[in-house]
Amino acid sequence: MTGARRVDEWFVREVIPLEASLMRLFRTHWRNAAEAADLRQELYVTLYEAGQTALPLNTRAFVFRSARNLLINRARREQVVSIELVAELESLDTGMDMLTPERHVSAREDLKRLRLGLEQLPPRCREVVTLRRIEGLSQKEAATRMGVTEHTVERQMVVGMRALVDFMLGGTGRIRREGVAADAEEASG
Repeated sequence: MTGARRVDEWFVREVIPLEASLMRLFRTHWRNAAEAADLRQELYVTLYEAGQTALPLNTRAFVFRSARNLLINRARREQVVSIELVAELESLDTGMDMLTPERHVSAREDLKRLRLGLEQLPPRCREVVTLRRIEGLSQKEAATRMGVTEHTVERQMVVGMRALVDFMLGGTGRIRREGVAADAEEASG
């Protein structure tokens, strides 16, 4: 198994399932809850890059320590920093990782690439990924909003995330079907 594939599988298997808890953390501990999705995406870039160096032994602890550090770093970069906010964030855990300027630039480039990858997805697939990963809706909520079945949302999410991961890793980001003819109609609809 290649290193990139190992990181992809780790990320999907161990990091993505923590998303709901991460979103709660960001909404609770960041002054602007509307920025929670941006924080999540920035954290995902950081986690993925770190995973390319070495996979953590305790993913959950690593993810939440990294989320805490992201919040602290964001708070420190703000022009007006609430002393109470920084104290509260620092009390979440001990230890500090600093984002270097190089990592910050790299994260911005990755976010731009992610945006390009999203734009390449078929409309329905892009809508599902946006509703689920950016707006933070549940599968049921996204299905209701779109007027489709939960199965359609689930399938479009899988297809879209595979295409995005491929694109982020330097591939074309093309939708790849695995023998399910109905998916082609769903993705374009």
